Amino acid sequence: MIDSPWLVNILSGLIVSVILFAFGFLLGKKREKDRLKGRNIEEYDFYPFELDEEKRLYFDLKDFRLGIYYFLKNRDYIAARQLILLGEQNEARHKLEHDDLRQYLKLYKKYDGDSIFNNNMEFLENYKRIVRLIGDSFPDIGIEILLHDLSNPAKSLCIIENNITGRRLESGATNLVIDLKTRKLQDTDKLNYELNIGARKFKCTTIPIFRKEYGLVGAICINIDVNYLKEKVLSDIKYVEEFFNSFCKTDMVLNENILSREEYKLALNGKRHWQDRNY
Repeated sequence: MIDSPWLVNILSGLIVSVILFAFGFLLGKKREKDRLKGRNIEEYDFYPFELDEEKRLYFDLKDFRLGIYYFLKNRDYIAARQLILLGEQNEARHKLEHDDLRQYLKLYKKYDGDSIFNNNMEFLENYKRIVRLIGDSFPDIGIEILLHDLSNPAKSLCIIENNITGRRLESGATNLVIDLKTRKLQDTDKLNYELNIGARKFKCTTIPIFRKEYGLVGAICINIDVNYLKEKVLSDIKYVEEFFNSFCKTDMVLNENILSREEYKLALNGKRHWQDRNY
């Protein structure tokens, strides 16, 4: 039997602390679970993209406005934050009337809008590294690779390697958001397309980056200067040699086997490349 007042006080304090800790832990778990609940914004009737008569996608400010007021009254952590991202991607702040803008800023604060973009920057860091390393692997051959952070289309270009288009960091790509969303809606990929700009010609590839939490958040683009390859490189055997020397240049030699067992045996028997039939 405990009859010491100070010991009773200590034990009582410990018990209260444990109860409060357990309560806080369970409350935190519940809040985290609530954060993970919700639907994608595409599942709501007010998804703010529509197709016009020519089947072109456009940002519908009226539906976006409906979404603002809905999520101020009805909590959906996933869809509301996706709506905020869409709003920032499509410059909604500059399009909304004063009262609607005030409500949007409330929504932005309620769902911690700043964290969306900070989180997305962190998410894209590894993609930046991928772009840099691929660019470093194929320098000086007329092939540009870059990354767009589409959470901020007005200043989306966040890394560019082997620059052939003359663009600078923080150049915009507002139209790219609409274009990629159109292609997602049509279930088509934007691969191997041609661009003609004045006298210049490019082969381009755009690879969208989607996140489950937010949808479209970025894009990796590869641009090949077609005229450089056809008119400069192929014009002289000297330039052809320079091109392939740059293309095949490496930083080191590794003693490593990347071939299958069968291909490894064929290589030891003299097979020199994947189409070689003379071994």
